Amino acid sequence: MAIAMAMMFFSCENPIAVLQEFSREDTLSSVTAKDVVYTRSDSGRVQMRLHAPRMNKFEGDDPSTEFPDGFVAYFYDSVDVMSSTIRAEYGINYEKVRLLLARSNVEVENFITKEKLYTETLYWNQQNKTIFTRASVKITSPDRVIYGDSLTASEGFEQRVIHNIKATLEVDEEEPLESEN
Repeated sequence: MAIAMAMMFFSCENPIAVLQEFSREDTLSSVTAKDVVYTRSDSGRVQMRLHAPRMNKFEGDDPSTEFPDGFVAYFYDSVDVMSSTIRAEYGINYEKVRLLLARSNVEVENFITKEKLYTETLYWNQQNKTIFTRASVKITSPDRVIYGDSLTASEGFEQRVIHNIKATLEVDEEEPLESEN
């Protein structure tokens, strides 16, 4: 009886339809690369450099670039000094709308202000040069820690608005701040 039911279950599946679903143009990457370095520059000046261990590029109606093993984006100021970074364990860039979604242990660091942002999900709007999240955030600086519900900021994290601040903790300068995720 169990064998007959198993045969009925598997015989209802059309193997050609399953194969077609797996080979759809929008599910298979057209380019896969390892140890990727992408540089955005303007008039010969480097503005941003992105490093990723692996990249999958998808073509079609909604082209995208996926970073399944994470990425680090480095931002530079007008005199080519690294000013901030964004890192995450996963990322996907939607090319038509120029929006990158970063997930899992997302960290933004501003080297000038010595501030760090920790969250689980972050969107980077490359057109407007802004970052935002609706997830909980933790921001550390040399003298305080701020917790909030969400955030909107410039991509370099110089200007920001923290929504619904939950707590601001002052840090004693004599005690080193331990960074947590």
